[in-house]
Amino acid sequence: MPKKREIHLRPDQRVKLLDIVRTGQHKAREIIYAHILLKSDRGWTDAHIAEAFDVSVDTVRRTRLRFLRSGLKAALHERPRSGAPNKLTMDQETALIALACNKPPEGHQRWTVRLLADEAVKRGLVPGVVAETLRQILKKTPSSLGNSKAGAGATLPPNSWHA
Repeated sequence: MPKKREIHLRPDQRVKLLDIVRTGQHKAREIIYAHILLKSDRGWTDAHIAEAFDVSVDTVRRTRLRFLRSGLKAALHERPRSGAPNKLTMDQETALIALACNKPPEGHQRWTVRLLADEAVKRGLVPGVVAETLRQILKKTPSSLGNSKAGAGATLPPNSWHA
């Protein structure tokens, strides 16, 4: 088992970490990492820290190692995660939104995401699109599609809600 490297915080680092955990004005992960570093400095074991803050022992080890290798800032802030690349180009997204703004096909009152996805493939706007991807694209669109008869935008006759 590798030897645990101990953390020794300078007074200014300790003050900064205490400020992070006391104010609550930071991301949840940063607060957890600050707690991990503070408890490591006080001699707590990895297992006790992991149990106290409901994280894995590996998280405690990685946080301590980031601090030792790269300093306080690196220990508090993770590197950006790559994430999945966009499935569609901006032009394809624009075409899908424009399609959603058009009248639905004959026999349908309104567009559904599955209907939109099928129609977009049929028209050659995209080679293929999953309904969930289309839903996420439309969710980012600030417009309200359709003229709903119910919901937040509906107007009720005066005093109809008193009954």
